Amino acid sequence: MNLEIAGKWALVCGASKGLGFGCAKALVDNGVNVVINARRAEVLQAAASELTVLADAAAKRDGFGAATVIAVACDITTVEGREAVFTAAGGPGKDFDIVVTNAGGPPPGDFREWERDAWIKAIDANMLTPIELIKATIDGMAARGFGRIVNITSSAVKAPIDILGLSNGARSGLTGFVAGVARSSIAAKGVTINNILPGKFATDRLEGTMKAAASKSGKDMDAIREAQQAVVPARRFGHPDEFGALCAFLCSQQAGYITGQNMLIDGGMYSGTF
Repeated sequence: MNLEIAGKWALVCGASKGLGFGCAKALVDNGVNVVINARRAEVLQAAASELTVLADAAAKRDGFGAATVIAVACDITTVEGREAVFTAAGGPGKDFDIVVTNAGGPPPGDFREWERDAWIKAIDANMLTPIELIKATIDGMAARGFGRIVNITSSAVKAPIDILGLSNGARSGLTGFVAGVARSSIAAKGVTINNILPGKFATDRLEGTMKAAASKSGKDMDAIREAQQAVVPARRFGHPDEFGALCAFLCSQQAGYITGQNMLIDGGMYSGTF
């Protein structure tokens, strides 16, 4: 399917690896210019090099111009980091057509051990930063008549995970905010906002939660991995490329009638009817 977004500009946060990289790959493969962001410059540059190769291959395959890939290593949760992204040489400024918000989840643990600073850090990264990015770009999208905002949240928004209380709280706050804004006047101006709720994907984040579970239970990692795969009806972990494909579709012209939604992608693990 031609998603009809070649030549658009996207900002993809947390794009050096994992789900963010999967989203950037899918967009570049569809001819979208990307500004990718992460904190670690070396890892981010390696991701940018891989994306550039993919962009050239996609251009030869599909006959459109090769997508531009710009890497900006910074902390997107800070004012300075966001300014660096918006002023990147060769980039679109704040005139992004697509914004994919993504931040590493806060650490697992026992809520009794979390002080105020831990909560503020989680809310800043997983709620307030996406809101700031939306605020900076949404009016320009509306003025141009096209915009796609996709927030990477978590399946824990629908089915909270006990050791991920910081994530449960912060991401649920973002979800509530998006539910209102997505249905405001911007909906009639070609701008959509949706959330993707990943389940168990083969990422460093999952590896970290499994290590925490192993430490808590005293079991070894292989046993934890087998047990976690066993509770997924698909009997496997998801791949970031699968996640990226869903993200790219939500950014497409064809997805213009989908907004304010929470899209679960979890191998069937959530068992609720609604």
